[in-house]
Amino acid sequence: MLHKIIVSAPGLIKLIAAESRTLMDKCRPSRKHHYWQSRHRFLLVLSLSTWTIPPWPHSLCAINLSHTDVQRIGKRIWQNECNGTISGLTSWNEGEDFASLGIGHFIWYPKGRQGPFEESFPKLVSFVSSRGAKLPTLLLGVGRVPPCPWNSRAEFLQAQNTVEMNQLRRFLVDTIDLQAEFLVARLEASLPKMLAEAAPADRTNVQKQFERLTKTPQGCYALIDYVNFKGEGVLHTERYQGQGWGLLQVLEAMQGNSDSGAPDEFARAAKVVLTRRVQNAPPDRHESRWLTGWLRRVNSYSGG
Repeated sequence: MLHKIIVSAPGLIKLIAAESRTLMDKCRPSRKHHYWQSRHRFLLVLSLSTWTIPPWPHSLCAINLSHTDVQRIGKRIWQNECNGTISGLTSWNEGEDFASLGIGHFIWYPKGRQGPFEESFPKLVSFVSSRGAKLPTLLLGVGRVPPCPWNSRAEFLQAQNTVEMNQLRRFLVDTIDLQAEFLVARLEASLPKMLAEAAPADRTNVQKQFERLTKTPQGCYALIDYVNFKGEGVLHTERYQGQGWGLLQVLEAMQGNSDSGAPDEFARAAKVVLTRRVQNAPPDRHESRWLTGWLRRVNSYSGG
């Protein structure tokens, strides 16, 4: 299956898929059989989001990913976030005030909680629901995804064997393939937002570096994983001492021209950005405890 990602100047993004398969063999399909006909060709055009942003050169960027590439990237990110385990699909990390769910450890805040990091789990739920996936009772709301029902990590851990948690975990297992598609969709949406946030003088280089990385499956993996891992870098709440650590900041640090060398340069730039984040972080967050793991993850972008 080919996923063709098209980003046009006004920011209209479309995903065109040519064949339906799942990311991995599962006990049950994540979509109704009559909706997704296996081994039949279909055309799906998804308008994800629209932004109005100033024009810049080379305003068209297309990415082609095969079904094998999407499957491989999804599995690698699942390994990065959850060690490839089903139990890891429902996590609440020590030192954090939100649940981390699914193969991308998508953030879900409890009621009334607003953190500096973008909440992504409700967007995932809306995405997979639009594809026909059945939601567990826990995720049913009136017009929106309800907040995380567990208010703390302690509550979350105590609920590991409850009916609600088992239903949530089953839902996440059944939609692994759709979660991989969501990760690709998030990358699609990132470029217009980054170009809108970047300084006018930096936009051409940001788009150039983005396009360099999209020329190879390894580069696409680096982009998809990092934007899920550390965000687009466009939120001003995701700054320490005025400096961000998202995809935008990594692309701004790159200056090369070679397509084949782009993943290696991206990995080097990401290490600098993440190390700077830890140095700028408030001391009470003790972020140095995570840096070794972050750098090990970034090494996978260059195969190191």
